[in-house]
Amino acid sequence: MRLINNIISERKGSVCAAVRHSNRLDSVSPDRQTDRLRVWSAVGLMASARVVSTCLFVALLTCTLRCSQCVKLSNIILILTDDQDVEMGGMTPMKKTKALIGDAGVTFSNAFTVTPLCCPSRSSILTGKYPHNHLVRNNSISGNCSSTTWQKEAEPFAFPVYLNKLRYQTFYGGKYLNQYGSKDAGGVGHVPPGWDQWHALVGNSKYYNYTLSANGKEEKHGDNYEKDYLTDLVLNRSLHFLEERSPSHPFFMMLCPPSPHSPWTAAPHYQQTFSDVKAPRNGSFNMPGKGKHWLLRQPANPMPNSSVEYLDNAYRRRWQTLLSVDDMVEQLINKLDSIKELSNTYIFYTSDHGYHTGQFSLPIDKRQLYEFDIRIPLLVRGPGIKPKLTLQSPVLNIDLSMTILDIAGVNLSTVNMDGQSFLPQMAPSLRNGTERPFFLVEYTGEGHSSEDPSCPKLGPGLAECFPDCVCEDAFNNTYACVRTLKDANLQYCEFADNESFVEVYNLTSDPHQLENIVKKVDPALLQIMNQRLIKLESCTGDSCRNLHEHSF
Repeated sequence: MRLINNIISERKGSVCAAVRHSNRLDSVSPDRQTDRLRVWSAVGLMASARVVSTCLFVALLTCTLRCSQCVKLSNIILILTDDQDVEMGGMTPMKKTKALIGDAGVTFSNAFTVTPLCCPSRSSILTGKYPHNHLVRNNSISGNCSSTTWQKEAEPFAFPVYLNKLRYQTFYGGKYLNQYGSKDAGGVGHVPPGWDQWHALVGNSKYYNYTLSANGKEEKHGDNYEKDYLTDLVLNRSLHFLEERSPSHPFFMMLCPPSPHSPWTAAPHYQQTFSDVKAPRNGSFNMPGKGKHWLLRQPANPMPNSSVEYLDNAYRRRWQTLLSVDDMVEQLINKLDSIKELSNTYIFYTSDHGYHTGQFSLPIDKRQLYEFDIRIPLLVRGPGIKPKLTLQSPVLNIDLSMTILDIAGVNLSTVNMDGQSFLPQMAPSLRNGTERPFFLVEYTGEGHSSEDPSCPKLGPGLAECFPDCVCEDAFNNTYACVRTLKDANLQYCEFADNESFVEVYNLTSDPHQLENIVKKVDPALLQIMNQRLIKLESCTGDSCRNLHEHSF
């Protein structure tokens, strides 16, 4: 701009000098005036031509500079798997994903879900809020999963709505919320606001024989691999979306394959892979739940051979289903490269929560407060992110929405969400930010009012029970935890049960959470953690972010 100003000053000086000379005409004779008029007319024409050419030059140069400063909004893709752990080796099959996203960008080594169950976690991702603020408690309609209340009070403020208002072209494919498409949730005709293309699974994860809502119309699928395998269908429709999109506007895609959720149906060409793989036997595998809350004290220990065989089979088949997701990532990135959009696209890869296979003698599931259920994979590549980064800053799934909106240029102070953008952590050249000192993990247990027929001795109030009388959930499996990594690697949890049970773990000395140290720790520390928990359980928006290490 300084160059432009100098040019303008020079041109103005030449024109003004000519005007000053012309003002002296009244002091000379008429004949000479006529001669000079001819001269100064010529000078005036030349000056005018110079002015016009200068203006054109300046306008062109200004436009060029402005255009070079107007950066096109980045495209964004969020790939969200279902039940993929990181602690039990869940990322091992993802060789292409780790190379194409992790090695090309950043891997977060401390990424967490704020609640270890599908529908509440996905609701947190969409809204950027803790469960106590979006009020989705479990996977049922009565637990607010995809309920009419959710549709009226939460969906209109989910992050895709903001993107759509910014003229992002939006695409959704795969599993949405567990009760989506059910009669009580408005059926397949309900398409949440913010989505231009909507291809959402009705109900919970399946690979074949499912129903989709295709832009609000029912679409039934069978068991033909080429036509119906859900992971591949999500990929193919996303590729079609990329072909048909307008290049004039950015796009956002959210791809949600069923893998590695049960029923663990692998693509035909992957069904014989990992034949010798078994669930890891280290850490808390097949250990008793001594010193833990009521539900964890019930399973038989050691587990019967039938349970071990079952969970090994589940572990192996989970990996098999993930190979198709790995292929999805590769084909998607190849497509972005071919349409010249890869360098301007952020790609997030994560899961809704973790998983366990035999930890503390629980065969298979999620829902527990321990690291294997609350830690999630998180890999991101995109503009401004240096390759092969590993960051230890704690990141939550409620941060995904704020980070995506930050990338899209939304003024985050106008957004009512509990999370915070982690764009400053992964691309510090673009933004400054702060690291949270501690955070909340919360869960509301589910149970049945009657006894489970296969396990009458445990009484009512349980759910997700196996034939050998091991139940994975119960009403009293309701808890809230404070997790800290900065200064001290601690977890403090309180249960809403008739024991007022508390669990505390030092994860530096006990990474597998084998010993509950609540009776050994300094009572002053317990009080501090309790006060933090009280604050977090009632936080909303800014108050969830503006928490300081020494404010209690």
